[in-house]
Amino acid sequence: MKEIKIFSPATVANLSCGFDVLGCCLDTVGDEMTIKKNELCELRITKITWQDLPMETNKNVAGVAAKVMLDHLGEKQGFDIEIDKKIRVGSGIGSSAASAAGAVFAINKLLGEPYTAKQLIKFAMAGEQLASGNAHADNVAPALLGGFSLVKSYDPLEVISLPSPGELRMVILHPLIEIKTQDSRAILRQSISLKSAVSQWGNLGALVSALYTNDYDLLGRSLVDGVIEPIRSILIPYFDEIKKVAVENGALGYGISGSGPSVFALCRGDENASRVKNAIGEFYHSTGIEFDLHLSAINTEGVKVL
Repeated sequence: MKEIKIFSPATVANLSCGFDVLGCCLDTVGDEMTIKKNELCELRITKITWQDLPMETNKNVAGVAAKVMLDHLGEKQGFDIEIDKKIRVGSGIGSSAASAAGAVFAINKLLGEPYTAKQLIKFAMAGEQLASGNAHADNVAPALLGGFSLVKSYDPLEVISLPSPGELRMVILHPLIEIKTQDSRAILRQSISLKSAVSQWGNLGALVSALYTNDYDLLGRSLVDGVIEPIRSILIPYFDEIKKVAVENGALGYGISGSGPSVFALCRGDENASRVKNAIGEFYHSTGIEFDLHLSAINTEGVKVL
């Protein structure tokens, strides 16, 4: 096989109580990438559509992630990477992760799969390091593994796949403003109170339990963040008002997707999710701020071949 085309999905990281350790994979939003072997023994970014991003391999998250993997493998084969960039940069739904995860997934396929999906996470994290200054895995892990991912530890890296209740749906609102992950990290406190930590641990444990037991009510009650959300939410226009609309229309819970500005409303079933989506869209249209609005099931497959 000399060429492959893939879909690399958007992801929602943190999920309120799981900062840097929890994320899930979306089904209807993502990038498309085409990777081809070349005869030049060079790794090249040959085409990027829809977004103004660096073509230089060492400045592009896809190129950086791919190079780290190829160097680790000692592989001299060259590749051309084309990116149809459909996830907006700075959206908070894993734009950089999609490019990095997609690149290593596709090249791994073309080389006969020398690495497992979990082994690819470490390479994709190199792209996240370039994008945000922090090699976090809570976007690239669910992008590669599908479903919900929990990062148990970073050193050594250990990622656990969690079950996805079948009726879960995500409504994603993306106000068309850009918040860079690096900037949104800079405003966070480096230490928190023991009381806040205990609350966060309790909610994270309850959320994991809810995923295993299909307890939708507990899942919604676990989406509480007293650590990150109070700080980052001030950067998101009408954050509290959107939450009120979502909850009043039946959303299980609501929070910031990644570093923002996107927000998510977790819903049960298509009918409920459609009602929440329509209500959020109607409200945000009245603000005069341009926005994208998505409704997605949980993608349990992750990156996939087209």
